[in-house]
Amino acid sequence: MRSRKRFLAGVAAGAVAVGASFVMTPQAQAENATVDWQPCEGAEEVQCASIEVPLDWANPDGRTIEIALAKREASNPDARLGSIVMDPGGPGGSGVETVKAVQMLPEATAERFDIVGFDPRGVMNSTEVLCGEDVLTEYFEQRQPESRKDWFSLSVVNKALYIDCKVRSGDLIDHAHNLQTVEDIEAIRQALGEGKLNYLGYSYGSLMGQQYAEAYPENIRTMVLDGNMDHSITEPWEFARSEVAPIEETFNQFADWCETTEDCALYGQDVRAYYADLKDRARDGDLIDPATGDPIDFYDLSSLAFATGQPEVWGMVADNMVALNEGEGTMRALAGPEEVEEMNGLYSAAWCGDYGFDFDGYGDWEDIRERLSEEFPNVEWTQYADHTIACVGSPIKNKNPQRELDIDEDTSIVMIGNRYDPATVYEWNLAAAEQSGARLVTYEGYGHTAYRADGPSSCVNDAVSEYFINQVEPEEGLSCEATEQPGVMGTMNAGPDVVGPYATR
Repeated sequence: MRSRKRFLAGVAAGAVAVGASFVMTPQAQAENATVDWQPCEGAEEVQCASIEVPLDWANPDGRTIEIALAKREASNPDARLGSIVMDPGGPGGSGVETVKAVQMLPEATAERFDIVGFDPRGVMNSTEVLCGEDVLTEYFEQRQPESRKDWFSLSVVNKALYIDCKVRSGDLIDHAHNLQTVEDIEAIRQALGEGKLNYLGYSYGSLMGQQYAEAYPENIRTMVLDGNMDHSITEPWEFARSEVAPIEETFNQFADWCETTEDCALYGQDVRAYYADLKDRARDGDLIDPATGDPIDFYDLSSLAFATGQPEVWGMVADNMVALNEGEGTMRALAGPEEVEEMNGLYSAAWCGDYGFDFDGYGDWEDIRERLSEEFPNVEWTQYADHTIACVGSPIKNKNPQRELDIDEDTSIVMIGNRYDPATVYEWNLAAAEQSGARLVTYEGYGHTAYRADGPSSCVNDAVSEYFINQVEPEEGLSCEATEQPGVMGTMNAGPDVVGPYATR
């Protein structure tokens, strides 16, 4: 919901005066800026810098940490309007490395704005949360408990991970939650010296934007949140259900397409029954990868179901199902949910600081898994459901508990939601827009996030670029048609590779 009452974050004690309400001239911006930009190593066309912020914004005179920045300048300096601060999501994604690697902004916006990516506290080029490789590996290997013994092991490993990271990283692990990051964004705004903030947050970066808007609504010029988190979900069942639902929907679309499309390897067959048989064999230990001879368990097999979230590869999904069933041929590589082993140590610190789900024990998780199998009989599970149990037994305190948004009604925010997003699912975007009063743009297609130079929809890009440049919000209820085509290569909605389960890609 929206209110006119400004929400003041409890950690805002170190905040200073707000910026001006106008767009500064380039000369005035340069005079007010306090960032020492230098060419980035390995990407000299991009400039890098860092700013110093308190480890704990409630104690602004205490220990400090570094927040790393990278800037790709506007392509038309004479028409430049300012900077857009961007976070690619995660938790754990690097805005610095993203800006160094690609131009995220569509051409019209890139002409008028610098894009400034930042690494949130704990991430990569900023002061980093460091954890031992062995304990991180063990942590990620415990993510699918199937017994009380597994549940106990998960709790033990979560405690061990915290202790290891604490030894290596100190108190940063206890101050990596989003309310601290909100204050870091405000510090970035002030350091840039440009007055009001233009912000682009993807996926987990949307939560940063949502909560910044609660704390500093008067400091926002434009804010675009693409692929929104719903921080109001408190029940683990609701979180898990919402994450599995879109994959069940896309699997059913795939099955219907394949059964009626002659080019599909399973044309004319009962695709749902075919996949159900593969699941049974996987659970019995009888399903083998024909290329390697390795066993395929239920969780390995689930990557096929998850891949149905990209219609371009539906034909490849069917080919792989046939190869597994017949025990011959080569499995074709498909994009699935990010392998959790690739995440950095920041994931646990940030996630557990922002999300807390109550479990009385393994029985609660067992009930959720059974309900998922009943409600979504084809896919039964996705890796995203496991985020509900990522903090079981962890000593990290949930200092940013879930609740509905409370944002001043005059704050200008545009949100974007993909109809079949498998990560920040569409119903989360509907909820976040309703709570905040934001203008929601719907991309009726697939994949995760949409507003990018290489994005799937000119309809989305044009509307959002107009908002950034001229502050004209998209028309209410704007719906942009899908561009992906089943089985047609080259139509996939896939952004840059960014670390984290909730990151643009």
